[in-house]
Amino acid sequence: MNKTILSGLLVLASAAAALAQTAPAAPQQPIILKADNMQVQAHPAANRPDRAPVYPGGEQALGLFFLDNIKYPEAARVKQLSGIVLVTATVNADGTVSNPVVAKSLSPECDAEALRVVPLLTGWQPAMRRGRPLPVLIQLPVPFGGAGNMKIEMNNRPSPASGRRVK
Repeated sequence: MNKTILSGLLVLASAAAALAQTAPAAPQQPIILKADNMQVQAHPAANRPDRAPVYPGGEQALGLFFLDNIKYPEAARVKQLSGIVLVTATVNADGTVSNPVVAKSLSPECDAEALRVVPLLTGWQPAMRRGRPLPVLIQLPVPFGGAGNMKIEMNNRPSPASGRRVK
């Protein structure tokens, strides 16, 4: 009788082990937030914010930050590389950026420069969930070469010397 109970327990233990191996837990995917695509939900997930993080001054200020701080790598300049490096990072509850990772590469030199510059982005208004700051994962396109050209049009003012409008 002891052998029957022991063999029954061994069968149950091996069946439980087989079930544990065949049903692995699915890895939790990060939430990627997009501006102007936030909605308050009746029963949101525990880690879904009510408000996305915001960089001071918005997208235009973010673009100007990159123009001012990115040092175009010489190797990329020689190859005439132009495009974006897509960086995934966390905007923390205190408005700092941490854990930058290259999600889409342009070149090793540009990737390294993007990883250097992204943590310098400070002063974010953090994401909020029920009135509390919440760390969230974001994706930032970091421009290089011609991809970073921005046209900023100033007010059309007459030039003092010619009386003509300046654009």
